[in-house]
Parts: sequence; C-alpha cells; structure tokens
Amino acid sequence: MAADKMIILHNPRCSKSREALHYLEEQHCEIEVIDYLNTITVEKLREVIGMLGIKPEELLRKKEPLFIENYKGKTFSDEEWIKIMAENPKLIERPIIIKDNKAIIGRPVERVIELVK
Repeated sequence: MAADKMIILHNPRCSKSREALHYLEEQHCEIEVIDYLNTITVEKLREVIGMLGIKPEELLRKKEPLFIENYKGKTFSDEEWIKIMAENPKLIERPIIIKDNKAIIGRPVERVIELVK
C-alpha cells in the first residue's frame, strides 16, 4: 500500500538528497520531485519555511563556500535571508520532504523514515 504523496525538494548532485529519494522510492511512496535549484521562488521558500516551523536562517547551509565567502558573520532580516536563498538556492539545506503540509529536512535519512510512518 502506497503512502500519501510526498514532495521532495531535490538536488540530484547531493548524496543525502539522492539517499532520501531512494528511500521514498523503496517505500513505494507517491513522489513529486522538484528540482528546487532551478525553480524555487521567494513565495515557495516562505511557504516551505512555514511548514518546517523554523527561522529562515536555520535553513542555510553554513558550511557552503558561497555562504562563508559572502554571508558569514552578517545579519539579515528573515525576509532578506529568504531572498538570498531564492537567489542562491545552493545555500538551502536539503533535501526537504513535504507531506500533508508538514515539511522536514531529510537528513539524516532517519528523519524521512519517521515522516513516512
């Protein structure tokens, strides 16, 4: 029996993202894969952050060279961080899995397992 539909904001070049997608496929979930690197908007990012229940800054990949070189140690408002991430989607932590208007950051993969159950 298939689980409810899952949406994954996916980066195919990321091993953690591929691992989460593979797990969802193994569970026979109905999956919508979104290549967020090419499609994320400020509005969608705002919506996803709301579903995650976190501050925008918590979604940043702070070890990403782009972050270190351009944003480390700087302070921005929530809206500014959202705009920065929409313009530089490599800065967004991944993968993000959405089910029933609830979202999680799917790393480690054990977090995805909990969402599927």
